[in-house]
Amino acid sequence: MTAPVRVRFAPSPTGYLHVGGARTALFNYLFARRHGGVFVLRIEDTDRERSTKEAVGAIFEGLRWLGLTWDEGPDVGGSYGPYFQSERLPQYEEAAMRLLAEGKAYRCFCDPEDLKSRREAALAKGEPPKYDRKCLAIPAAEAAARGEREPHALRFQMPVGETSWDDAVRGVVTFQNATLDDLVIFRTDRHPTYNFAAVVDDAAMEISHVLRGDDHISNTPRQIQIYRGLGLEMPVFGHVPMILGPDGTRLSKRHGATSVTEYRDSGYLPAAMVNFLALLGWAFDGEREIFTLEELTQVFSLDRVSKNPAIFNHEKLEWMNGEYFRALPLSTRVDLVVEHVRAIGALPESALSNRAMLERAVTAVGDRMKRPEHFLDYAAWLFVESVEAEAGPWADLLAKPLAPARLRMLADAISKVEPFEHDSIEQVARGLATAEGVKAGEVIMPARIALTGKKVSPGIFDVILLLGREKTVKRLQEAADRLEAAASASSKA
Repeated sequence: MTAPVRVRFAPSPTGYLHVGGARTALFNYLFARRHGGVFVLRIEDTDRERSTKEAVGAIFEGLRWLGLTWDEGPDVGGSYGPYFQSERLPQYEEAAMRLLAEGKAYRCFCDPEDLKSRREAALAKGEPPKYDRKCLAIPAAEAAARGEREPHALRFQMPVGETSWDDAVRGVVTFQNATLDDLVIFRTDRHPTYNFAAVVDDAAMEISHVLRGDDHISNTPRQIQIYRGLGLEMPVFGHVPMILGPDGTRLSKRHGATSVTEYRDSGYLPAAMVNFLALLGWAFDGEREIFTLEELTQVFSLDRVSKNPAIFNHEKLEWMNGEYFRALPLSTRVDLVVEHVRAIGALPESALSNRAMLERAVTAVGDRMKRPEHFLDYAAWLFVESVEAEAGPWADLLAKPLAPARLRMLADAISKVEPFEHDSIEQVARGLATAEGVKAGEVIMPARIALTGKKVSPGIFDVILLLGREKTVKRLQEAADRLEAAASASSKA
C-alpha cells in the first residue's frame, strides 16, 4: 500500500458507544496500525437537537477503555481540524454554494410537512418515497430571487446512469442512479446533512479508506456522486458486515447491544471485549480465537473480513472474558472481586479484610468465575453463619432416606481428622463412602448441599477447608437435624 493510510471513526454524539460502533472503530484502528497509518476521531455533531456533551464524553470514555487511542481528533488535535463538525460549517457552505453555482445542486422550497405527505402517499401506493424534483423545474433566476427571501434547502441533482465502486470487502457494487433521490445536502437552518458533510470532511482530512458497517452501503453511491460533483478524489470504501443477534435479527438491546462502558461496569475486561469484537466479522484462520490488541494490529487485514453478517454470541463473550480473567495474577483477580462486592454492598467490610482467605476462595472458585460478579454465585456460603439450601437440591436430599445419617457420620469424621488438610479430608470422605458401599457422590453431594445450599460449588474439600472444621461440622449436623425433622413431619401428615 503506497499512499498513506488515513482512516476515521466518525460517530454522532446522540448516545453511548454501542457494540456496533465500537467494532467499526476497532477495525479502523487495526487497519491504521497494521499499515503504519493514522486513526482519526471525528465527531459528527451537526444534529443539534440530539447531540449532547454527555454523549461525546461517553464515546471518549468507551474508546479509551478499549485502548483505541486516536492520532488526530478532539483532545489530541492535528493538522486537519477542527474535528467537531459543528466547528466546520463554513467549509460545508462553501462546498454547497459551489455545487449550486455549477448547476449540480438546486434550491428546494418545499414545505417539510408537504414533503412528508408526499412520502406517505408514495408509500401507500407501494412506491419508493422519492423526491419528485418539483423545485428542479423552477428557473434558476426565479429560484435565486426567491432564495433571497424564502427559507430553502439545497438538493444535489443526482446524475443519470449508474454508480459503481470496488468495495474493499464486498467487491464490485453497483447502484442504478434512478433509484437514488436528489438528496438534501444543506438544510434550511444552514447545516449540512450527513452524506454531504461526510464527503467534505473526508476529502479535507485526506481520508484514504472509509471503513464502516454495511448499513451505510446505500449512502455510498450518493457520496460518490458528491465526490465527483465537487471534483474530489475518492477514498477506498469498505463495508463490514452487520452484527445480528442470535435469532438473526438486527442487534438490539435485548441481544446485549448496550454501551461498551456497561460491559466494563459488568466486569468484562477491555482485552476480552476487544478480542471478541475483532471476531465479529473477521477471522484469522478460522481456528485461533485469542488475540491481544497488539497481535491484532499485526495480523488484521480486510481480505479476512466476511461478507456475511456477524452473530453476537453472548456465551462466547462470557467464555472469552473467563479466559482473560483467569490469566490475571491472583492478586488482581482478588482486587476486582473486592471492588465489585464493595460496589454492590453485598458484604460488610470485615468480610473483605481477610486477604488470605479471599485468595483461597477465589482460587477455589477457579474456572467457574468468568467475571467478578460470579464470585458470590459460588462463594456466598462462605460469608454467612448458616445456609438455607435451594429448593431443588433440598428436595433431592429429602428423597434420600440415608442422607441424615451419612451427614452425621461425615461430621464425626471431619471433627477428628488430622491433619486438617485437603488430602486427609478427601481420604475420610471417600473412606466413608466405601464403608457404606456407595459411590463417593452419595456422600459428597449431600455434603455439598448441606455446606453451600447448592449443587454446584467449588470442590467439596476446598469448601470444607475454607469453612474450617468447626463450621463444617456444625452445618452438617444442622442439615441432618432439618432433614430428620422434615421426614418426621411428613410421616405424621
